[in-house]
Amino acid sequence: MFEAMKEVLVAIWHQDFNALLTPGSAALIYILVAILISLESGFLPAAPLPCDSIVILVGTLSSVGVLEPIIIFPLLIISASAGSWLAFLQGRWLNKLPFVQSWLSKAPTKQMLTVDTLLCRHSLVALFAARFVPVVRSILPMMMGMRVHEEPRFHYFSWLSASLWVGLLAGVGFILPVLPEPISHIVTMGLMAAPLITLSIVIITAITWKIRKALQTKLKLI
Repeated sequence: MFEAMKEVLVAIWHQDFNALLTPGSAALIYILVAILISLESGFLPAAPLPCDSIVILVGTLSSVGVLEPIIIFPLLIISASAGSWLAFLQGRWLNKLPFVQSWLSKAPTKQMLTVDTLLCRHSLVALFAARFVPVVRSILPMMMGMRVHEEPRFHYFSWLSASLWVGLLAGVGFILPVLPEPISHIVTMGLMAAPLITLSIVIITAITWKIRKALQTKLKLI
């Protein structure tokens, strides 16, 4: 049992499609995929796990009949949402620690209010975009646990963003086998590059915002 689980885990990690077609591997794929998605969504040290490509792979395996879409798609959504909830709970716990409270108290009140407003007003967009950036995927729910006080609101947007994320990636994976090989390759490469593109946009936006704030402060002094 352990050896079979190890083989399936290695096949998932290396995206070995042929190895995953082995009869009897479906049950292990369900279990391992759910665990990997939950860990990567909920814990920062698990950020290197290739969860975006795993979700695409799951969609493809569903398309060729290895997995049942009616089982694996809801399972992915539950796993992603459960992982985000674990990250949210970590944020709640961190917020109770004295050194975290001390650090937050030193931050400018105006900026913290801006962060709170953005997290509350753009929760869905933020959580959806964060799901495409491995590190941010677990950090953002943690931040919301520290700053957002309405837990039902978080759960609503977490489940909705997880559904959109799984629907998009697994849906693309589902149609990949029916696409011509060149188009399939281009789509796959584009999806693999999506996290880097999203992260670049976030970094550029943050730098632009900082520069604008610095210029506005300078103009006020003049």
